[in-house]
Amino acid sequence: MKPLPLRPARALVHAPARLRALVRGNEVGLVLLAAVTGCLAGLAVAGMSAATQGLREILYRLPDGTRLSAVSELPLWLHGGPALGGLILGLLVILAGRVRRGRRRAVVDPIEANALHGGRMSLRDSAYVALQNVLSNGCGASVGLEAGYTQIAGGIASRLGIAFELRRSDLRTLVGCGSAAAIAAAFGSPLTGAFYAFELIIGTYTIATLTPVVVAALCGSLVARALVTQAAFVDVSGLAATATGRITAADTLPCLVLGLVCALLGILLMRGVALVERAFEATRLPGVLRPMLGGACVGALAFATTPQVLSGGHGALHLHLEHAAALSGAGALAGLLVAKAAASAISIGSGFRGGLFFASLFLGALAGKLFAVLAPLAWPGFEAFALTPVAYAVVGMSALAVAIIGGPLTMTFLALEMTGSFPVAGLVLAAVIASSLTVRKTFGYSFATWRFHLRGESIRSAHDVGWIRNLSVGRLMRKDIRPVPLDTPLSVFLREHPLGSPSRVVVVDGKGRYAGIVLVPEAHALVGSGEEAPALSDVVRYADTFLEPQMNAKQAAAAFDHAESEALAVVESRDSRKVIGLLTESHTLKRYSEELDRQRRAMVGETV
Repeated sequence: MKPLPLRPARALVHAPARLRALVRGNEVGLVLLAAVTGCLAGLAVAGMSAATQGLREILYRLPDGTRLSAVSELPLWLHGGPALGGLILGLLVILAGRVRRGRRRAVVDPIEANALHGGRMSLRDSAYVALQNVLSNGCGASVGLEAGYTQIAGGIASRLGIAFELRRSDLRTLVGCGSAAAIAAAFGSPLTGAFYAFELIIGTYTIATLTPVVVAALCGSLVARALVTQAAFVDVSGLAATATGRITAADTLPCLVLGLVCALLGILLMRGVALVERAFEATRLPGVLRPMLGGACVGALAFATTPQVLSGGHGALHLHLEHAAALSGAGALAGLLVAKAAASAISIGSGFRGGLFFASLFLGALAGKLFAVLAPLAWPGFEAFALTPVAYAVVGMSALAVAIIGGPLTMTFLALEMTGSFPVAGLVLAAVIASSLTVRKTFGYSFATWRFHLRGESIRSAHDVGWIRNLSVGRLMRKDIRPVPLDTPLSVFLREHPLGSPSRVVVVDGKGRYAGIVLVPEAHALVGSGEEAPALSDVVRYADTFLEPQMNAKQAAAAFDHAESEALAVVESRDSRKVIGLLTESHTLKRYSEELDRQRRAMVGETV
């Protein structure tokens, strides 16, 4: 019997041809794939949540189901948990480095993947980040799990999309589906998850992306809810203080002020993380030891203040949303606010994996309650407003989360799904708009895009700008060119390049380096003018202006305008000046226009 031919390893991860055709050619197929992605994301979230809780219960001797940040006190020796976790995290980094054999590759998160890479992510790298996040949160470092949830869910979605050979726009949508399902599963809030994907991962809302994203969010939420019990955040009966229990339009004013306060706090926290990161770099400690030092600092801070600064803060948030605040407790609230912000900055700045999503919710709730306690001291008649401290906590929670994470509608829907109160959601919307506008105009970044900025990436959102980078000079240029030596006699050049032949000829010097471009009609005109016959070097133009293959179409168009030329040579590098191609302005603008039109049609849901 003749043996079966071996298939390449890459073929083993591809979906069958019929399934690929169904998903690529039918919107229903993409929705079904989004549903599968949502279910897998829900399983991943439930698994990470259970693993993290189990790790905390083992490390801190917690009763079954007890949140670390909800305990009132811990034995002294247990405050070393974050330092122990930091040591293990450092060892894990060393082990991973040896497995990778020294290859350093930045891990791409869903925002960066959709902005620059057309939705392509590494599932292996995503799993590694998720493991680090579980370890960081489980040992008590003040980081949230939401970044890990979206990372692993986005990685799963990207891997599925690549297996089905999805188009760029569909792959970006599927990564958004994975992230939507992760957030929906984490909070039990499908609308929050869906708009998290629209605002922060996909970068836009369209009719074409609505169905798959919402289906994925619903599936993720249902799967997680079936596997993990989720307690309600807020008791909706305690949101209005007036006898009638009615919230009026007048309550918008203090919410706007609170939104501005939260915007300032968000900017301070984001800058604080960058400052702490630089401080740890200044210690000259090896990167693998910094989490241990950071963990020791967080443990000491928890011992000096309260265990509520540890871990993500789920238990502490429940405690503060369930109890009213009094003026006598303002000092404790302010102290906890500062301590939690410091713990989060130290944790992330020292190298623990995680994000500020839940920390921003907790800090915002503290800021809202503190605002409700202190505002009557400086605002005559403040007691006439209808909202209780718990309601201000909900408003502050959303406003500070918008300042740090972004997504005004995401946080508004989170408040709506948490409280079930449309009047409170309306006030939240006013506060998050004030907060978002203030941060955008004064700071310009969310936490994720601020981190990209510190790395040198000019990404302001998940809006797809990667196609511009992919539309590079190296891909657009003509390679079938024949450069002419600069010492060629002009008569020979004109004989070999008569009128009617290609109008531009690239010239190189004796070492094969770019020397300029000769315009054939111009050379013939000079010779026919009756003046003394010039040399070829006399008709060479653009000797110091050229393109490089890594430039994108936008940069090339700017170079054409600056040189006032309709075509430029492409050289291998500025140092070598070896000619590898020629690019015309008309072809560049045509391809750029086609891609812009493709993006426009994708946004409105037309077939591309």
